[in-house]
Amino acid sequence: MLKKVLVIDDDPIARQILNAVLRNNNAEVLMAADALAAVSLAQKHKPDLIILDLGLPAGGGHSVLKRLQMFPALSGIPVLVISGLDRAENEPLALAAGAVAYIEKPASPEQLTAAIEPFLA
Repeated sequence: MLKKVLVIDDDPIARQILNAVLRNNNAEVLMAADALAAVSLAQKHKPDLIILDLGLPAGGGHSVLKRLQMFPALSGIPVLVISGLDRAENEPLALAAGAVAYIEKPASPEQLTAAIEPFLA
């Protein structure tokens, strides 16, 4: 059975790259471009992994992390943060809010594959 991955990123090119990498790793991909759609899709589909950009419209990635933790059915879903924001400032906040890993943008397809493989096994 394919693993479901929710990609939350407002950049259409980043979504396209993540979609290609995930499909190459036999994942079913769901997409959201803002914080509001993200939480709604997560509640509806209960993905196996969430890949979250922090720089989002309608609330931002940090608020998505906090909102996911508020729902028992979603709080156990691993969240992989991928961001171009300042790592020194944002990585500790993301990890403290429940993210399992932090990847800096731009990430190569090889970096993305290495980061997602443990969650798709």
